[in-house]
Amino acid sequence: MTSLPFVANRPHPVVPALTSRAPARLATALISILAAAGAYAQAPEQPAPGTVYLSPLVTQADEEDPYAEPAAESAISADAIDLFGGQNLDDVLRSTAGTFTRDNPQNPGVAVNIRGLEGSGRVNMMIDGVRQNFRFTGHEAQGFTYVDPALLAGIDVSRGAVSGVGGAGALGGAVNFRTLGADDILSPGRTAGGFMALNYGDNGAGFAPVAAGAARFGTVSLAAAVSKRSPDNYDNGDGLEVPGTEQDLLSGLVKFEYRPSADHRLTLGGIYYDNDFLANSYNQNIDSKQYTANYAYTPGTDLVDLRVNAYRSDVTMTYSNAPGIPTGGTALGRVIEDVGTGFDISNTSRLGSNVAINYGIEYFHDDVDVVNSAAVPDRGVNPSGESSIGGVFADTRVRFGIADVILGLRYDRYTVEGRGSVTAGNPLGMPEGPYVVDRSDGRFNPKLTLALNPADWVQPYVSWSKTFRPPTISETMTGGSHPPSGGPPQSFFPNPFIKPETSRGWEAGANFTSGPAFTADDSLRVKLGYFHNRVDDYITAIMGQGVYFGNNPGTSTVKGIELEGGYDAGFVFANLSYTHTDSDLPSQVNGFGAQSYVPDDVLSATIGARLIERRLTLGTRYYKVSRSFIGEINAPAGDPWEPGYGLVDLFANYVFTNGTELRANVSNLGDKAYTPVLSTPAGGSDLDTGRGRTVSVTAKFRF
Repeated sequence: MTSLPFVANRPHPVVPALTSRAPARLATALISILAAAGAYAQAPEQPAPGTVYLSPLVTQADEEDPYAEPAAESAISADAIDLFGGQNLDDVLRSTAGTFTRDNPQNPGVAVNIRGLEGSGRVNMMIDGVRQNFRFTGHEAQGFTYVDPALLAGIDVSRGAVSGVGGAGALGGAVNFRTLGADDILSPGRTAGGFMALNYGDNGAGFAPVAAGAARFGTVSLAAAVSKRSPDNYDNGDGLEVPGTEQDLLSGLVKFEYRPSADHRLTLGGIYYDNDFLANSYNQNIDSKQYTANYAYTPGTDLVDLRVNAYRSDVTMTYSNAPGIPTGGTALGRVIEDVGTGFDISNTSRLGSNVAINYGIEYFHDDVDVVNSAAVPDRGVNPSGESSIGGVFADTRVRFGIADVILGLRYDRYTVEGRGSVTAGNPLGMPEGPYVVDRSDGRFNPKLTLALNPADWVQPYVSWSKTFRPPTISETMTGGSHPPSGGPPQSFFPNPFIKPETSRGWEAGANFTSGPAFTADDSLRVKLGYFHNRVDDYITAIMGQGVYFGNNPGTSTVKGIELEGGYDAGFVFANLSYTHTDSDLPSQVNGFGAQSYVPDDVLSATIGARLIERRLTLGTRYYKVSRSFIGEINAPAGDPWEPGYGLVDLFANYVFTNGTELRANVSNLGDKAYTPVLSTPAGGSDLDTGRGRTVSVTAKFRF
C-alpha cells in the first residue's frame, strides 16, 4: 500500500488566503477597521482657540514630504543617485539614515536592510509598487531586487511599520524604487523630447549608455528608455583584481498614460531586466519582466481619492557552467522562477477639515517553480511552492488643535503551500517520505502615532506599532544537501512547524524645517528619531544534526538613533546622515540568512558649492562606518569583528545653457583597501572586496 503524504500539524485551521472563508474574514476585518475609523470621524471639526495654522492634511504617499510626516521616511532623488555615478545603489542607500544593504560584489541585485532587519520579506522591496519577492538559498542575501539605477527617478524609504499599501507581511519597513516616466524625461514646457547619457569609468566600469524619450499627444503620453552596461572585474585598493565582478546588463522600460480628464488617469507599464554575471561558482542569468496597470480617480471631492494598482512579475535565475567548474557541478542547470501577481485598492476620504481616512485592501501571490539541477531536478536546497498574503487596512488621521492623532490598523493573512520529501534522521522527527505543507495564519497589527504642531518649524511625534512576517517557502520547505567541502556533506531539512515573526516597538522623533533659516533664501531641514523594537520568534538557521530554519527562542531587541538633514543656501549646500544601531539579533550561517550585523555607527556627510551662476557644482562626501560584529560562527580566525573604514568621494557637475550636462566623480579617492561591512566574500576568496579608486565621467544630452 502506498503511504499517504505526511501533513504538517498546525496550530491554526488551514484557510487558503483568498479561498473558502478567507474573503469573508477579510471583509469582516475591513468592516471592523472602518467602523473604528468612523468613530474617530465623529471628532469635532471646530478648531480650538489659538490654533496654529497648518497646511491641509496630505495622506497620499506620492504627495508626502518626508520632513512633514511624523514617521521615519526618506526620499532619494534621481540627482542623488546620479551624484556618484548612478551605477551603485548600495552607496546611495547606505548614505540614508537607518538604511543599509547587504553587499555582494558578484551579485548585481540590491538587498535592503532597515534597522538591522533584512531578507525573506522583512523589508518590502518594490519597483513601481511591484513586490520583489524573488529569493533563493545559497551563500547570498535572502532576497534581491534587480533594478537598473540608470532607469530610476527616485527611491522612497519607509522605516518601521507601514500601515497602508505596502505594509502586508513587512517586519521592518518598505522601499520603493520609482522608474522614469514622461514627466522625468521631458524638459519643462516640452511635449516631446528625451535625453542620452554616456558614462565612462576606469577600474573596470567601462561604457554605460542610456537613452530615453517621451511624447505627449493630447490626453496620451508615451515614455521609453533603454540602458546597457558591461563592466569588467574591478581592482580593490591594493590593486588586486576582485574575481567575478563583471556583468552584462541590458534593461529597458515602456510606459503609456491616458488622461481623458483631470479626474482620471490610467498608466500601463513594462520593465525588462536581463543580466549575466558570475556568482556562487556558476555563470548566472537573471531575466526579469514586470507589467503594471495603475488607475487613479481624483474628482476633487472630500470622499473620493481612489487608487487601483495591479501587477504581474516574472523573475527567472539560471545556473550554467563557469570556468574552472566541472560539468558535474551539483547546481548545474538550476532554474528558479518566481511568478508574482498582486493588486491593491485604496481610497482617501476627508470628513471635514480635521479628519482624513485612508483605507483599502492589498493582495499578492507568488508561485515558485524550481529545478535544482539538471541531474536531480526535484532535490535540492531551494523548494517549489506557493505563498500569498491578503490584507485590509485603515489609517485615520484626526486633528485636535495642534495635535494630530493617527490610528492605523491592518489585518493580514498568509498562506504557504507545497510538498516535498524528507529523509530519515531529520531533527524535527518528521516521518520519512513525502510531506505536504498547507499553513495559514493571520494577525491584527495596529499603529498609533501622536504628533504635535506647536509651530510651523517643528513637529515632535511618538508612535507605537506591531508588525509580523510570515515564513517564506524556503524557510518552510528547504531540503537537500551541500556537497562536501573539507568534510561530510551538510544536510538541510524542512520545518513546516515554523511560526511567523512578530515585532512590537515604539519610536520618538521630531521634524525641524526652516526657510529662511540664516539668510533670506536658505533652508534647513532636520529629521531626528529614536527607535526600539522587540522581535519574537525571529527565524534563523538552526545548526545540529542537520540545518533547518527555526524560531529563535526569547526576544531579540533592535534599537538606535537616526539623524538626517540638509542645509541649502543656493551657493552652498550640505547633507548629513547618521545612524547608531544596537542589536542582539542572532548570528546566522552564511547562506542561510544575514551572516553579520550592521555596524554600530554609520556617518555620511556631503558638502558642496554652486558657482558660475550656479551652473557648476563642486563637492565632496565623507563616509565612515564603525567595525561590525559578524558572530563567532562566521569568524574565519576567531575574530568576530569586521574592521571599520572611512572613504572620501569627489563630484562635479556643469550644466550648459542648452541643458547639456557634464558630470565627473571620483569614488574612494584615497584608494583604500577595505571590505564593505555586511558583505559576502567574492567567490570564497579573502580579498578586500571594496572597489578601489574609480574615476567616471558622464555627458548627458537633451533633445
